[in-house]
Amino acid sequence: MSAQTTGVTARHRRPQALVIAIDGPSGSGKSSVSREVAARLGLAYLDTGAMYRAATWWCLHEGVSLTDTAAVAALVRAMPLEMGVDPAAPSVRVDGVDIDAAIRETAISSAVSAVATNLDVRAELGRLQREAIAAERLPSSFSGGRGVVAEGRDITTVIAPDADVRILLTASEEARLARRALDVHGTDDAAAVRATRDQVLRRDADDSTVAAFHVASDGVATVDSSDLDFEQTVQAVLDVVTEMTGRRS
Repeated sequence: MSAQTTGVTARHRRPQALVIAIDGPSGSGKSSVSREVAARLGLAYLDTGAMYRAATWWCLHEGVSLTDTAAVAALVRAMPLEMGVDPAAPSVRVDGVDIDAAIRETAISSAVSAVATNLDVRAELGRLQREAIAAERLPSSFSGGRGVVAEGRDITTVIAPDADVRILLTASEEARLARRALDVHGTDDAAAVRATRDQVLRRDADDSTVAAFHVASDGVATVDSSDLDFEQTVQAVLDVVTEMTGRRS
């Protein structure tokens, strides 16, 4: 059937939804870079790591031991989670409570790996992540059907292996520790770097038992931000998007 008979022209056809998946180790800049890329491209932003933090907060709030894997999984399956996907103001709410600040506290950072390595929890949150990505293909979604930038563990390999753009955002250990120290403590001096070492390196070691995020899989582009500032890293990611899809910000 021709475009003339359907009343649709190529010029007015809605662009196909764009799904960008970004993975990488702690402190590589996944979250901040993904938010900015989403904002510039007019897409939704999904922080999958925040979902694991929310699950951890919910279990602790409800008094469930994180070592009781079955109880944790059952509680997460019933978790009343709401993820706000506006890159200008992403939000996390559980049972109507805004927990954006609470899930970034050290207590959650220190405990989240116990939840993130629970395979039943990963299966449940993976299901929710796929649903959130699929939802952004719809005209009624936040992005109006334009798509989403989703970032976090497993996103390029398990959750969205068919994404239009898949990127492993990485950086040297030294750069990642300094960035996390600056983010958490407001300084990247030696004491601050030591204080964040557990959050970055131990979490990566724990999470690597259930997810691969240090080496790019086939079809996944690598962006090394070790020697790049924030703007340069954002541009490097946008360049990959343009190379793979032809779309520009």
